[in-house]
Amino acid sequence: MRKKVALACSVCQSRNYTTDKNTNSSERIEIKKFCKTCGSHTLHRETK
Repeated sequence: MRKKVALACSVCQSRNYTTDKNTNSSERIEIKKFCKTCGSHTLHRETK
């Protein structure tokens, strides 16, 4: 089973992306993606 999570920019804290996550994993997802608010590639972390 998969769970829907939101990814927030670590610089401006805007929630730009959503993705699916395996419910068995306990660690938070960290992906480097493009932030349209900042205008550059930044680290995006999973939020609650």
